[in-house]
Amino acid sequence: MKLSISHTTTYSYDAPVAYGLQQVRLTPATNRNQTVHDWSMDIEGGTAELTCEDQYNNHCTLVQAQGGATQISLTVSGEIETHNTDGIYGKIYGAAPLWHFRQSTLRTKAGEGIAALSEIISNRDGDLGELHALSARILEAVPYGQAATDVTTTAEAALTLGGGVCQDHAQIFIAALRHAGVPARYVSGYLMMDDRIDQDATHAWAEAHIEGLGWVAFDVSNCISPDERYIRLAVGRDSIDAAPVSGMRMGDAYEAMTVTLQVQQ
Repeated sequence: MKLSISHTTTYSYDAPVAYGLQQVRLTPATNRNQTVHDWSMDIEGGTAELTCEDQYNNHCTLVQAQGGATQISLTVSGEIETHNTDGIYGKIYGAAPLWHFRQSTLRTKAGEGIAALSEIISNRDGDLGELHALSARILEAVPYGQAATDVTTTAEAALTLGGGVCQDHAQIFIAALRHAGVPARYVSGYLMMDDRIDQDATHAWAEAHIEGLGWVAFDVSNCISPDERYIRLAVGRDSIDAAPVSGMRMGDAYEAMTVTLQVQQ
């Protein structure tokens, strides 16, 4: 399936910014799930200072705000051909060892609620049936959009609130698996929706490591394993590691962010 993406993120400030630096993970890579035919990044109000791969092999671009800027706009667009692998990313490993993905983070630390959820997992090598059952259990306990969460909400907090979005679902799934001893990681990317072209944000899901298969993806929010409608951008231990855009700035200016995103065949 060939998918076209146009994605603009604009940061506006109510006062000039003396200094700002953004780490951008919005460049997909060609892999067994997808082939990148064309991709570009346009920047207004800033300059690309450096491109590199991080410890998870994510393509990163460091964008510095122009001195005195009151707005920075990042636009990425291109065409990607996706391949249905039944959610299996496979035995593809980078510099980070598997035990690294068994370690909890501040956002994926298991509390009593997640510890109880993890009891469904009995096989530390990963079992497809148990993993799908866990995904369904999480969506039942944390219905999509039924509680207000934000980018800083931890997995345990989202579970306690009883609602969340794709970031929360992925991090709860990851936290439960790690508590049970199964390596798991966070994935950010795009999803082509069947009922719309315009979207409000990127998507997120999780991957678990299963002995013999390697990394296998689970989209808890949609209760499926990702298919050819999904495009991978970045991976990490949690939503911080794989954030499409993260950064810092100097000054007291108020920041407002707007996103326009289109994903279509």
